[in-house]
Amino acid sequence: MAILPGDSSIEPLVWVTGANGLIGNYLVQTAPRFAPRCRIRALRRADFDLLDFAAVRREFAKDQPQAIIHCAAITNVADAQKNPELAKRVNVEVTKLLAELAAEIQLVFFSTDLVFDGRQGNYQETDPVHPLHVYGETKVAAEHVVLQNLRHLVVRTTINAGISASGTRAFNEQLRRSFKQTGDGMKLFTDEFRSPIPVEETARAVWELLRQQRSGIYHVAGAERLSRWQIGQMLLHRWPEITTKIESGVAADFPGPPRALDTSLNVSKVQNILSAPLPGFSEWLARTNICV
Repeated sequence: MAILPGDSSIEPLVWVTGANGLIGNYLVQTAPRFAPRCRIRALRRADFDLLDFAAVRREFAKDQPQAIIHCAAITNVADAQKNPELAKRVNVEVTKLLAELAAEIQLVFFSTDLVFDGRQGNYQETDPVHPLHVYGETKVAAEHVVLQNLRHLVVRTTINAGISASGTRAFNEQLRRSFKQTGDGMKLFTDEFRSPIPVEETARAVWELLRQQRSGIYHVAGAERLSRWQIGQMLLHRWPEITTKIESGVAADFPGPPRALDTSLNVSKVQNILSAPLPGFSEWLARTNICV
């Protein structure tokens, strides 16, 4: 069933899980603009726990949604590494349940650029995955579950910029907090690359993909490959009150586990079908008045 039917009297219901998170919240906020014919149920933990499968089944039977956008997940790499069983339950088993319930409707599942090992960069949707940690492994497993249904959609995204309700969800918010806490200086890597994207653009693209009933895998990210150091420099120019100095470093300076160095995403597939192109991060910063 199309989520935007021709009969304007029909208002299909869309579930958005993880509505307290950055992307989920923006999807809910932008729905009146990008999906005006839809009713949205923003699912938060206070509504019911997605790990309570009986409750999920009960609410699904009651609501009978016409689409599900599944944003809820354990997304912190360190948290997933510390508690792999919980990460598997949340990221894989919950996704499996929702995919089963959504067998006859559209499902959008959010995945990550960290399904790749970062040795190549500019990854296309058809490139083989090779995650370096538990978080990436759970997302690969969940992708496999979702893609068993030919009507379902996997959206791989990357670090998203924006303003979250908690002030801690967007990567720019996390970096700003780190700058304030560090004070004297911070080292950012010149050899670790991502494709940062403003979360409002992620939301716009997802609503359009859903409206077009797209399926399979699409990369939704910024149209620009930037190092952590470059991103930090750009954002510092927006924050004149922060006097922290950025030092350049390389990933070998980091004492933790191996890092995926270049998980930049090739977005040419999605660019060819969207009504407006996804911008590069520097382009978006130059034209936005949002205080990120």
